Amino acid sequence: MKKEFDSEKKLYTLAILVRDIPGVLSQVARLFSRKGYNIESIVSGETDKPGITRITIVLLADELMISQIAAQCRKLIPVLAVKILDEGTSIQREFSLIKVRAADRNARDEVIQMANIFRAKIIDVSRETLTVGIFGDKNKTQALTAMLADYGILEIAKTGTLAIERGRSTIYDDNKLKEEYNYGKNVL
Repeated sequence: MKKEFDSEKKLYTLAILVRDIPGVLSQVARLFSRKGYNIESIVSGETDKPGITRITIVLLADELMISQIAAQCRKLIPVLAVKILDEGTSIQREFSLIKVRAADRNARDEVIQMANIFRAKIIDVSRETLTVGIFGDKNKTQALTAMLADYGILEIAKTGTLAIERGRSTIYDDNKLKEEYNYGKNVL
């Protein structure tokens, strides 16, 4: 029976475990560019297992595209596991640093109050600027950014999306697919 795919494009999040070797991030990113996919966000960092890196990629795709790119990622030699994270069953957050113009005491006080409302932190203070750090979902950071725009945003730096599944599910649960693709890798 052939699987029907929804052709409506939306943001998908892929969690990928890779061996921590030189050039692995470039190798994964090149796969996306060869296929003509635009990466909206990419974050990588160490995991609880030495020598293993987790890459989180957000891209605009439809169901067929995301299934194909996940299958292609699994075929890469340094890739150990790939999981498509569902928005409803995963936690997705980003970190943003927002430098805002705050020329006088009133403006500084208002920006500080706004940061408190959003549970953001003031990271740096100068006579003319405040730097606000916020950790949360994309909607929360966008809302704070929109509010701070009235004061004059000088610069923004963001991490991109970090994501992990809720509850007991982990990326390590994807054993069947991992073993299927690792068989050929281990034989080489």
